[in-house]
Amino acid sequence: MTRANREASIERNTNETQISVRVNLDGTGQYNVSTGIGFLDHMLEQLSRHSLMDLDVKAVGDLHIDFHHTTEDTGIAIGKAVGRALGDRKGIRRFGSALAPMDETCTRVALDASNRPYLVWRVEFTREKLGDMDTELFREWFQAFAQGAGLTLHVETFYGENNHHIIESCYKALARALREAVEVDPRQANAVPSTKGVLGGSL
Repeated sequence: MTRANREASIERNTNETQISVRVNLDGTGQYNVSTGIGFLDHMLEQLSRHSLMDLDVKAVGDLHIDFHHTTEDTGIAIGKAVGRALGDRKGIRRFGSALAPMDETCTRVALDASNRPYLVWRVEFTREKLGDMDTELFREWFQAFAQGAGLTLHVETFYGENNHHIIESCYKALARALREAVEVDPRQANAVPSTKGVLGGSL
């Protein structure tokens, strides 16, 4: 893998889900997403479009039980694909942040592609569901994605009333911050962005 071809594919098959993912970090925001969960598809399309990461996702899960396994495992698989596409993470800007306003809502995402996964989630909903999807599952997706991709990820919604706007602003802010963090910095294209010379492990 080279920085000119930062693509990766993941297959994740369990007794609960069968998921295939392909990402291209240097794409144009093209997507083909099918998880069986309409609202999750909509959010993953936003992630692709606003990060400019090409994203193909096909997930088949035990939706007759609930949406938990499919949501979490999709986050894991997309995260792992992003992590694999980053390779040794040489030359990336590493840090990214974004504010995403959406009507009455504003969310901030700050992330470090440090290969040290951690999630801070300060997002509150006033409804238990959006469409057929439990709003509590969005935190599970972000946790799984951060873990899979090796991101220290902080998500905070400052204010908002419409629950659809709240979560969509979270995904759009993630997309823009991710785009910034994984971009290759021409000033250090062959260097790992760390004084340790490697990303990951203990502080």
